[in-house]
Amino acid sequence: MELRQLKYFVRVVELGSMSRAALDLDLVQSALSQQISRLESELSTRLLQRSSKGVTPTEAGLAFFREAQLTLRHAEQAVRAAQQSRLTGTVSVGLASTTASVLGVPLMRAMRERYPDVRLHMVESMSGHVTTMLNARQLDLAVLFDTGTARRWSVMPLLQEKLFLISPRAPGESGKPPNTAMTRMAQLKGVPLILPTGAHGLRSTLDAAFARAKFKPELVAEIDSLAMLMDAVSAGLGSTVQPWAALGRVTEAAQRFQWSEIADAQVHRTNALCSLSDDELSPAALATRVVLADCARQLVRSGQWVGARLIHHDS
Repeated sequence: MELRQLKYFVRVVELGSMSRAALDLDLVQSALSQQISRLESELSTRLLQRSSKGVTPTEAGLAFFREAQLTLRHAEQAVRAAQQSRLTGTVSVGLASTTASVLGVPLMRAMRERYPDVRLHMVESMSGHVTTMLNARQLDLAVLFDTGTARRWSVMPLLQEKLFLISPRAPGESGKPPNTAMTRMAQLKGVPLILPTGAHGLRSTLDAAFARAKFKPELVAEIDSLAMLMDAVSAGLGSTVQPWAALGRVTEAAQRFQWSEIADAQVHRTNALCSLSDDELSPAALATRVVLADCARQLVRSGQWVGARLIHHDS
């Protein structure tokens, strides 16, 4: 029996619905149902009565529910006691510029609240440079997009981001709302594009998409600086393909750019939380990894990470 099974069971009883509980717990319903069935098998008793109107606890389930609540409260107290032991040390975290614009400050705030004696060393760079630093063990943790060059990393997919064609506003259009139409990759043939170089995760994703669409992009510049790249687009030198987070630090983005979502189902960017292997991480780094994942999920659920959806882990 695992604590997560108790947590799942308590939430199902509290909400009276398997589907609502699955949504609340960020699980697919089949995975939640499987966990509850496994729990009932371990206890050799029926805990829930299922009907078209929802679920209700059996007599045994109600007794188990009360004890499970108590156990979870004790577990939370144990977690707080561990957190109050005051972890110390320095943890190095690498983020690509687009990711840093969404995740950087929330992560620092959460760490200050939960582990005030842990000092973060934050590195913002293009994803290819962050990858090199992680492989060189100059970082403990990083959020990356292309994990094919992983050596002894621990890799946990976190979320997927939609990609958008971002173009400069035409003169006289600054008062109009941004274009929200969908764009297919095939429509980018002949469009002057400004992209990062091939060493970076986003470019790898886009090159694969161009290959599927059977054309080569019309590149007018390759820029490995997000700020400079967006300035070049704003100046009318070309368009770019980026996640929504690329607009995160742009002032008056709606007045400077127009954008449309890339409609092709395979064209998205996967964000993975990568770290050195667990035996190489300090307790402070292990704690930071948990906080980073929690922050990312909360930003997606609250709608602050626009265009992103969580990757569900059923197990």
